[in-house]
Amino acid sequence: MTAPKRPAPFHSAEAAWFWTIAVVHAASDPVARPPGPGPCRAEDVLRCLDALYRHRRIDLLHARILRIWGLRGVAPNPARPRERSDWRVWHEALERLEGALRAQGIVTGSAMPEAAD
Repeated sequence: MTAPKRPAPFHSAEAAWFWTIAVVHAASDPVARPPGPGPCRAEDVLRCLDALYRHRRIDLLHARILRIWGLRGVAPNPARPRERSDWRVWHEALERLEGALRAQGIVTGSAMPEAAD
């Protein structure tokens, strides 16, 4: 008998973040549908985010923007003037989170794409 196959690592920090938010939201909302299994536990991603905060690599604004847009299930769009500032913070937070997630083997693949300004 073989052990169940573990899902492949996420292709980006953004994908890992959306999955993590969906897991956390499903745990607190009985109506929310949980996402499929991931290559780690949601706590592993949150632990990386917490470490970045403790080392002052991100601040509360980063966490707030990640939470707001993560719950929406879509990244801010830099082409929309009202979302441009959020996109900058979102992108900065995920760039910093990506390094920590790569070190843990949670994220593989190419780095985050740049948006056209």
